[in-house]
Amino acid sequence: MIRIDAAWLAVEPLDMRAGVDTALARVVSVFGEARSHHAYLFMNRRASRVKVFIHDGFGLWLCARRLQQGHFIRPSTHLGAHFELSSNQLQALVVGLPWERLNEHAKISVL
Repeated sequence: MIRIDAAWLAVEPLDMRAGVDTALARVVSVFGEARSHHAYLFMNRRASRVKVFIHDGFGLWLCARRLQQGHFIRPSTHLGAHFELSSNQLQALVVGLPWERLNEHAKISVL
């Protein structure tokens, strides 16, 4: 199992032909560095594919996911170049659910 302590989503798209070296260069240019146990997510222009770059402390992982129908929910550009995802948002994003709705303000509590 790959441990992920934090997940980050880039707003700008990535060419899905990118390999590990290109993805690492993009992570460093967008996020400043590739930290151990952090996942860095990139979408393509059509938001039909996601690539996940993970540095596990020993090596590098580059995983891809493609939706057969529909598209992933693209982040709003007003959020900046990148932002951190919660674990629930990460799990919703990779299956194509509306992950932006899963935040602290979307909770229902007893009044």
